[in-house]
Amino acid sequence: MAGANLKTFTAENWEKDVLGSEKPVLVDFWAAWCGPCRMVAPIVEELAEEYAGKITIGKLNVDEQGPVAGKYGIMSIPTLGIFKGGQMVDKIVGFRGKADLVKMLEAHA
Repeated sequence: MAGANLKTFTAENWEKDVLGSEKPVLVDFWAAWCGPCRMVAPIVEELAEEYAGKITIGKLNVDEQGPVAGKYGIMSIPTLGIFKGGQMVDKIVGFRGKADLVKMLEAHA
């Protein structure tokens, strides 16, 4: 099933699933009204399947989870951030192709 490995992050699971994760976590900060977010979504879903077991990949809706996004200074979306050890260690702002995202993931896998 497509998207089975893609997580949905919320204020409720952020601490445990992102900050407390043993593995690196890629968070796609997005919103339903954002065109570039919709363009990057299928790529993020593909990566969630390809990196299953190595990197946790999920999405955080900035409209529904504003305080979490605000804590990390997310001003533009899509922003894709890598979290390791409870810290954002890398990020890409704006739409990028799969090759750029793979390069970022490989640097932290």
